[in-house]
Amino acid sequence: MDQTTPIVLVPGLASSARIYAPVIPALWRFGPVTVANHIRDDSMVAIARRILAEAPPRFALAGHSMGGYIAFEIMRQASERVTKLALINTQARPDSPEATARRRAQMERARRGELRAVREESFPELVHPSRRDDAGILRLVHAQDEDVGVEGYLRQQSAIIARTDSRPLLATITCPTLVLTGDADNTIPNAFSKEMAEGIAGARLVILDRCGHLPQAEQPEATVQALTEWLGSQVVRRPQRA
Repeated sequence: MDQTTPIVLVPGLASSARIYAPVIPALWRFGPVTVANHIRDDSMVAIARRILAEAPPRFALAGHSMGGYIAFEIMRQASERVTKLALINTQARPDSPEATARRRAQMERARRGELRAVREESFPELVHPSRRDDAGILRLVHAQDEDVGVEGYLRQQSAIIARTDSRPLLATITCPTLVLTGDADNTIPNAFSKEMAEGIAGARLVILDRCGHLPQAEQPEATVQALTEWLGSQVVRRPQRA
């Protein structure tokens, strides 16, 4: 009897399938792996709707950073199709006014042809302090910038700015859930991961040592271990909270 589980991976802002390359071989043995294309629409609702249209009928879902925001919208639209959920270096909160202002400034620079510079300047905040001179990860970031392109980046930022508050959704999530973060994530502090884990019944929180916002690249072995344990967990539908 076939016990495989299709897996849908959703990258983050200005990120592509490349971010998941270090972990896909280990996940593949659990079932067919798809990396969602999330650069074609400018709202979370539309992005999630398109991913659902292209996804298998039922699947395990993992979202990294912006991919987590998209995962929450997928849960709003079709939670019955998601067998397991992994929230990687993300948060349930909406954008703060300060974050929105920063995004709009980055968008304007991107329109002027400065996307590469914007991403390079933000790199020290993306990774653990010990990785700030890691040329390999920086090359990965720039390669993904080219994959996404300026127009894709602008659509993504627009969707992020307008996203809804997903904290009320947490108590409704009943599938086995992994919340994964790094101990030194300066982009989305792991306090927000703890908040999500506390809000989802039975969720497992994993905080990786010496890791920033890019665990797939910074700590691939530990990330693989967390994800394979999540995929190997038994699917138990828990009753929803009142």
